[in-house]
Amino acid sequence: MKLLLLDQYSDPGGAQQALMEILPAIRERGWGARIGLPGGGELFGRVEKLGFETAKVTCGPYRAGAKSLGDLGRFARDTPRLAAEVRRLAAGTDLVHVNGPRLLPGVALARAHTPVLFHSHSLVPAGRMREVAGMALRRLGASVVAACEFVAAPWREFLPDDRVHVVYNGVAGPPAAIWRPGTLVVGCIGRYAPEKGQLEFVRAARQIAAALPESRFTIHGAPLFGDAGAERYQERVRAEASGLPVEFAGWTPDVYQALARIGLLLAPSAGNEATTRVILEAFAAGVPVIAFRSGGIPEVIEHGRTGWLVDSVDEMARLAIGLLSDREKMTSVSRAARRSWEARFNQRRYQHDLLERMEAAARGGAA
Repeated sequence: MKLLLLDQYSDPGGAQQALMEILPAIRERGWGARIGLPGGGELFGRVEKLGFETAKVTCGPYRAGAKSLGDLGRFARDTPRLAAEVRRLAAGTDLVHVNGPRLLPGVALARAHTPVLFHSHSLVPAGRMREVAGMALRRLGASVVAACEFVAAPWREFLPDDRVHVVYNGVAGPPAAIWRPGTLVVGCIGRYAPEKGQLEFVRAARQIAAALPESRFTIHGAPLFGDAGAERYQERVRAEASGLPVEFAGWTPDVYQALARIGLLLAPSAGNEATTRVILEAFAAGVPVIAFRSGGIPEVIEHGRTGWLVDSVDEMARLAIGLLSDREKMTSVSRAARRSWEARFNQRRYQHDLLERMEAAARGGAA
């Protein structure tokens, strides 16, 4: 089988990591693949290092969130160009896999007559972008694989239920849990963005530090995708953390190296978040997690058994203060989280399930 895999970014993020992780499985099955990426990010080199061909496609850059008039003008100008590129690249392929909603209008306009599978990693908010993407999916007769039910639900307004399925992300983990009981370092990991909750993390950290002066805090992450808003958000987080024992560790290519230093992970994600990949990585590492009860996160955390769900910064801080001195409870949850990763969120399961959906979509049936 021959695939065309398209991504709306060429810089590394969670969705792009998920794309990279299916490439070895594609090669194992003996399939061929070409990967189309915009810009000049590091994914070009990483894909080529794995032995796959890359091609440059037109997609942005556009501002994250609400689009400016300039963004809308560029999008209108770029879409026919993208359509021509997709039409050329899709010739002779069995499936077009789309890793980002910004690409869908161009793929629909291409009229390539090749089955399309859209991989939906995050919620597309209600509004014009969702309508445009949904109409493109309907026109294509596409199939959708979503990262969780929370993300999948909106696409059922545009497609039959048998064309919308959930494949939870899976991650490669260390051979054994790496969490160390009694570690008083509280961490947050993810790209800088309001939906990732670094500002809420700092506010919880201030309460934890007041109750447990010996505690320390670390934030791993960086602004991505050339987003000026994310740069400003990072500056705000740093200002809010003034006077706290917070290490700003930057982006780490090895998440498990970061997790090995953390005794408790906080994931104060906003309501539009999906399942957030770092929670699954924490499960694999055996690092206990407290997360906001938001988006798709309750689909992966079983409260009180594999982690904890809270509804506010104050509740997160109070729970963290209690847990940091409760080694028995933390150890129990660490072990259960690791078992959950082994059963539900390991990388081999993710690769198998996603490639099965790809194969079904390529045959022209529902994914």
